[in-house]
Amino acid sequence: MNLEILTPERKIFSGDVYGVQLPGIDGMFEVLEKHAPIVSALKAGKLKILKDKNSNTFYAIQSGFVEVLNNRATVLVEGAKEA
Repeated sequence: MNLEILTPERKIFSGDVYGVQLPGIDGMFEVLEKHAPIVSALKAGKLKILKDKNSNTFYAIQSGFVEVLNNRATVLVEGAKEA
């Protein structure tokens, strides 16, 4: 699955990943390869990138949205920094 994390200022992350865990407004959820299309609002919190089954990267994000379509997840947030 391809993942992009974008802020109004710059692209934070772009690459192929196993999955991503996101802080949705109703709680944490996970998106893996071949996930059904979805658009969801995000709240401030920790985003976890699952690069593979044994390697993870964390970002502290501000509120925003995620769109999942055609095995591609695009995360649009107000701000993010690696945690």
